[in-house]
Amino acid sequence: MLRAQEQQLIKRAKTGDAEAISSLIRAHQESLYAFMLRMSGRPEVAEDVVQEAFVRVLKNLDRFDPKYRFSTWLFTIAKRLYVNWVQKFHPIAESEIVNGWRSDDDSPVADAVGVETRTTARRAVAHGLASLGDAQREIVLLFHQQEWSIADISLYLSMPEGTIKSHLHRARRKMREAIEQAELYEPQALPETPTPETASFETADAT
Repeated sequence: MLRAQEQQLIKRAKTGDAEAISSLIRAHQESLYAFMLRMSGRPEVAEDVVQEAFVRVLKNLDRFDPKYRFSTWLFTIAKRLYVNWVQKFHPIAESEIVNGWRSDDDSPVADAVGVETRTTARRAVAHGLASLGDAQREIVLLFHQQEWSIADISLYLSMPEGTIKSHLHRARRKMREAIEQAELYEPQALPETPTPETASFETADAT
């Protein structure tokens, strides 16, 4: 969705336009859920956070500053809710993060890759993500999964762009080391064309 179109939807949503509100939710619900699922490792937590985030966003639309991206504001609110959950309950185990990893097996590339290879790749990346701390995992997911730019992540996390790049570089290296140590896959077994699970994680240098 173009930013101008989104701004129009927000204006209409502020007036209580049900269709505009539904369009806003549909535009961001899937990506926010996927992000929170990978952060929490628990589908029920991701669902609760997403639902509550939208409730709060819709109640406070008048506070939205149009000079920022709507997705940044939404993800910020969702993150705060997730942090509150983590502080309230015990930290999640790495195994739960691994079990919570899901991917879109219906993509054109995935259809062309064997099921066994896809499963191995998912497990490898999930294991790599589980080896990261919360901050690095969040940056990796925003950059690779949500396809946010370095500038957007920098604004969202209030970090210098150079720091974001350094985190990406260290996170990729740490993920590779964790995957190699666990012997979860042989490099030659990966598909020639990277799948959504493996794309961009094979390069150690941050862009």
